[in-house]
Amino acid sequence: MRIEYTGTSELSGSLMVIDGVLGVGYDELAEITLRGGGRRQGRVIAVDGSRAVIQVFEGTRGISLENSRTHFTGAPLKLALSTEILGRVFDGVGRPADGLGEIFPKERRDINGSVINPVSRKYPRECIYTGISAIDATATLIRGQKLPVFSGAGMKHNELAAQMVRQAKIGDGSNFAIVFAAMGVKNDVADFFRKSFEDAGAIGRVVMFLNLASDPIIERIITPRCALTAAEYLAFTHGYHVLVIMTDMSSYCEALREFSSSKGEIPSRKGFPSYMYSDLASIYERAGQIHGKKGSVTQVPILTMPNDDISHPIPDLTGYITEGQIVLSREMELAGIYPPISILSSLSRLMKDGIGEGFTREDHAELSNQLFASYSKVQDARSLASVIGEDELSPTDKKYIEFGRRLENAYIRQDINENRTITQTLDMAWDILSLLPREELDRVGERLLDKYYRT
Repeated sequence: MRIEYTGTSELSGSLMVIDGVLGVGYDELAEITLRGGGRRQGRVIAVDGSRAVIQVFEGTRGISLENSRTHFTGAPLKLALSTEILGRVFDGVGRPADGLGEIFPKERRDINGSVINPVSRKYPRECIYTGISAIDATATLIRGQKLPVFSGAGMKHNELAAQMVRQAKIGDGSNFAIVFAAMGVKNDVADFFRKSFEDAGAIGRVVMFLNLASDPIIERIITPRCALTAAEYLAFTHGYHVLVIMTDMSSYCEALREFSSSKGEIPSRKGFPSYMYSDLASIYERAGQIHGKKGSVTQVPILTMPNDDISHPIPDLTGYITEGQIVLSREMELAGIYPPISILSSLSRLMKDGIGEGFTREDHAELSNQLFASYSKVQDARSLASVIGEDELSPTDKKYIEFGRRLENAYIRQDINENRTITQTLDMAWDILSLLPREELDRVGERLLDKYYRT
C-alpha cells in the first residue's frame, strides 16, 4: 500500500518538515509530488517521534505548505550500477548528465556503503604510477591508499587532477579504472575536465560525477558517496583496480557546515560540525583492498586550504585519517613551476612497501631518502646565501644551490602533458644528485653509488 502525506508543517531553506509520519527511517529517500505535476526527491535527515525533516535535493522553491504530497520509499538513495557506467558522466546524485540515457542496472546499491573492516583489509603492496616525478619518486601512490593533495585557492590542482587521470596506470596489466568526482565546481571547470579526458582518449575508463556550484548543497554531500559506491562495485564485484579522485573536499566540508547550520546544530571549530572527523572518515576509510577480492579502491582527495593554512580543520582532520599528503607550494606556484609540489612537505606513509619495478625497493627507498636529505640542505644554503650572498658560500654550499635549481626546474617542473616512466624519473634523480660530491650522499649505500653515481 502506497502512503502519501499531504502538505508540510514547515519550510526552511532546502528543509521541509512533515508531522504525523509513521515508520520513517533516517537517510530514507522521499518522493515529493507537487500539485502542478512537478516531482522532486529528498532525503530524511532527522526523525523525532512522528516528525520527519527532509532535505530536498532541488530546494524547496515552488513548494508551499499545502501543494505537495510526500511518499517515503522505505529505502535509502541507491545508485544504478553496471559496467556501463565506464565512460559515462553523471550529476552529483548519480543521474546521467551526458545525454546518453539511463543505465541498465545489474544492481542498485545503497550509496552510504560502509568502511572496510580492518580485519578483512589486505595490506597495500603495489603502486599506481602517475607519470609525475615529484609523486612517483618521493610520495608514491600505493593501491588501496588514501593520499590527499593539499592545495590553495587559485593553484593548479585542477590541472594536476586532470593529468593524474590521463596518465595513471598500473604495471601488471590488470583492469584499471578511474572514478572522478567534482564537487562545487564552476561550469568552465567541469567542461575543462570533460574535454581534457576526451582529448586524451581516457574518457572510456573514467566514471565522472559532476556537482556544479549552482547545484544544491545536499547533492554536494552525496557526490563522494555515489563515486565511492561506483568504485566499490567496479573493484570488488568486477576486479578493477580503481583510482578515485575527488575535488574539492573543501567544498564538501563547507556544504556540510551549511547543512549542519540549517539543522540548528551547535558548531565546533570555525563553524564546522563537531562530527566532521567521523563524517570524513566514513568517506576516506572506504579505500583499501580486501582479502579474497581481486580489486582495490585508491583515493586521492584534493582540498584547498583556506588561506593556505595547513592547520585549518579541513586539512588537519584529513591528515589524521589519511596515509600521508601531497602538498602544493604557493612559492613554487608563483615561480611558475608546475606541478608546484613541495617534496619536503609531502609524504606517502605506505610507499616503502609498494615501490619497485626496474629498481629494487631498497634502491628506490634509499634514493627517495637522499633526495629529501639533500633538498633540505638546499634550504639551509639558501638561507645562508640570503645573509652573506651566494658568492661567499663554500664550494659545497654552491653545489647545493645548483642542485636545488636543477631539482626544481628540471625534475619537479614537468610539462602538463609529459608522462615520465618510473625508470626515467629515477634516472633523472641520479643525474641531478650527481651534481653533489659523492661524500655528501650519505643516505645511499656504496653499492648504489657505484652503480648509479655519475662521475
